[in-house]
Amino acid sequence: MLKRVALFLSLLPAIVMLQPAHAVTFKIATLAPNGTMWMNEMRAAAKTIKEKTNGKVKFRFYPGGVMGSDKSVLRKIRIGQLHGGLITGGGLASVYHDANLYNLPFLFRDYSEVDYIRQQIDPLLIKGLRSKGFVSFGFSEGGFAYMMANKPLKEVKDLAGLKVWIPEGDRISQLAFEAGNVSPLPLPLSDVLTGLQTGLIDTVAGSPVGAIALQWYTQVSYLTDAPLMYLYGGMMVKEKQFKKLSKAHQKITMDEMGKAFKRINDQNRKDDHRAKEVIKQQGIKFVQPNHADRKLWYKMADHATQTLLKDKQLGQGLYDKTTDLLAKYRKQ
Repeated sequence: MLKRVALFLSLLPAIVMLQPAHAVTFKIATLAPNGTMWMNEMRAAAKTIKEKTNGKVKFRFYPGGVMGSDKSVLRKIRIGQLHGGLITGGGLASVYHDANLYNLPFLFRDYSEVDYIRQQIDPLLIKGLRSKGFVSFGFSEGGFAYMMANKPLKEVKDLAGLKVWIPEGDRISQLAFEAGNVSPLPLPLSDVLTGLQTGLIDTVAGSPVGAIALQWYTQVSYLTDAPLMYLYGGMMVKEKQFKKLSKAHQKITMDEMGKAFKRINDQNRKDDHRAKEVIKQQGIKFVQPNHADRKLWYKMADHATQTLLKDKQLGQGLYDKTTDLLAKYRKQ
């Protein structure tokens, strides 16, 4: 009898592992419209996950902004209406302040710096989001944002008298432009093209891909060829929902979604390079600030960074680690 009990106890972990798990569905919201590369990759990964887990892990997507802005999506996640979302860097920062790091103006000068820093800092940001109760499948870039206007912007003083747009709730851009004695105008993304057409605004910052997709390039004449800000985002889900999966299913989900976001990241890099050439071919003139001009832009940006650090909206430790790594990289 005792031998039978001992045998049963020794087999119990395997028996538990073989028990059929309950199906878990993740409700995910995103601003990405149906048919875009972002949605195609996420749907493909979700299909693979469903197949590999025998239908036990499913994703239901709400694309095209039907669930509202990042702020609205995060509120719906908190009340349990959604389980996660594809969130921009600014939205991620509202959950975990150090996610502001990559959005700092003029932090990066080119993509080689981005790749070097992200290899070392991405895991720390993912760990930070986990500490706030969210599981991240990785980040994907949206390209560099550049200043675009109807007059050449080489120096900070060239901003005088311009009507500059910033996204609603974008405190980093607000602080940076205020340091240049500019009072920017916050508008929702959907109102930017109309604002340019009516003269409500005459200066925007965005990626070349975004400028083409949103038709902004038809309303501006110049692009300041100095990366203003690195744009990124990522899909995250509530850890509470993720923990409903078995360990095996957690690994499958992490692996497949992680690979999807790596593909999205790589494709976005290619698209960004192509888009820059396209808008140049459309007649947009590229302005190159000289070394002295760039130093003034960097000084303006530093004001925003120091304010974020002072207000505890960005951790000093992670910022110092990143700037130290960049300094060493640049010396190479």
